[in-house]
Order: sequence, then C-alpha cells, then structure tokens
Amino acid sequence: MPVYHYEPKEENTGCEFCRDGFDYTQSIKDDRLTQCPECGCEIIKTPVAAAIGRSQSCFDDRAKAAGFSKLKKIGTGEYEKQY
Repeated sequence: MPVYHYEPKEENTGCEFCRDGFDYTQSIKDDRLTQCPECGCEIIKTPVAAAIGRSQSCFDDRAKAAGFSKLKKIGTGEYEKQY
C-alpha cells in the first residue's frame, strides 16, 4: 500500500503528532484524510518524491540480519554471493 504525507492546512497548528507532518499508509481506494487522527485538526495531503532509485541498503541490512543471501549477476547464468 502507498504511503502518503499529510500536514496541517494552516501553519503552526495541530498537535505534536501532526504539527510537523506525518506519513500514513492507506489504500489507493481509500478517501484521503481530512482531519488528524489524533487531534482532529484540518490536514492536507502533500506531494512526496517517488521512491524510484533510492538505496535499498536498509532493506539489504534487514535481509542479511534475517539470514538471507544476496546474489549479484556477474555473467550469463553466473552469480556471485555478496553475503
């Protein structure tokens, strides 16, 4: 499910949860939030940069800690174990 970023509609309003903005996971089919789930302050959805091309290092670290291995393709049908 996508993660959306919400901020108070008016600056310097809202509670500790929403004052600086917050991320909220919801289905594309769900209606956008109009009020903070904590204090009821009026909020708006703000654009965020797409995650395309971002580093997967955090994911790699979690996979390694869970005991998974990562393979890197070095040739046709040839792979090298990275961890």
